[in-house]
Amino acid sequence: MMEFMRKTILLFVVIIFSTFVVQSQTAYRKVTNESFKRGEKLTYRIHYGFIDAAIATIEITDENKKFADRNTLHVVGIGRSKGSFDFFFKIRDRYETYIDEEALIPWFFGRRVDEGGYKMSQDYVFFHNQKKMSANGKMIDIWQNAQDMLSGFYLARTMDLGNAKEGQLFSVPTVVDGAMYNLQIKYKGRETIKSPWGKIRCLKFVPVLQKGRIFKHEEDMVVWLSDDKNHIPIRAKADILFGSLKMDLIEYKGISHPFSF
Repeated sequence: MMEFMRKTILLFVVIIFSTFVVQSQTAYRKVTNESFKRGEKLTYRIHYGFIDAAIATIEITDENKKFADRNTLHVVGIGRSKGSFDFFFKIRDRYETYIDEEALIPWFFGRRVDEGGYKMSQDYVFFHNQKKMSANGKMIDIWQNAQDMLSGFYLARTMDLGNAKEGQLFSVPTVVDGAMYNLQIKYKGRETIKSPWGKIRCLKFVPVLQKGRIFKHEEDMVVWLSDDKNHIPIRAKADILFGSLKMDLIEYKGISHPFSF
């Protein structure tokens, strides 16, 4: 059960915070970004069935650390279980990435996981010009402009989704556990959902997943992004073999544009 929960939560994080990535771009190409800025902080409540299971935050700090003499955005994601869920499945996770401020490619990714007694530490250093990455000191090959579990989410938010067609598929080249992981996301149209601030117009996406131990069907997970220039995940739901997971935005600050209600 603990191993199952660990893998489920990992896949949930990968899908939500990778979302999808556009066609590959030349390294160091400047990407126009009007969607996020330093100081943005998003807070989510995660339910496992009827249990208020965890709180997750993802924040762009004020730090500007240079990699290869290039400015970066420092993003930190924190996950922590709470209440009764914390008693039988303790979660203390920290994810961070340093993203090239112009090219929106990662230079460093760190992951510290403590989930249900399972502990793991990862440090990835990217060498995009060589299509290489150091994973805890071991050099591996990566795809052009590969993303990590957080950086892909921010690149995706910069895209113009106004011309997306229902049924259109997008591919996500993301490094997970030292290997390239390719995920397909299908655009399912627009939908208005309720939030603590009123109704928010959203873009709806469904990961195309292989049937297996975690998901019953290929379309058992849905992600809703705000249909505005922010492209913030407002909600995500996943039906799994032993229940369901749901993530809702409950607090935000420092966003670049007011929500479109």
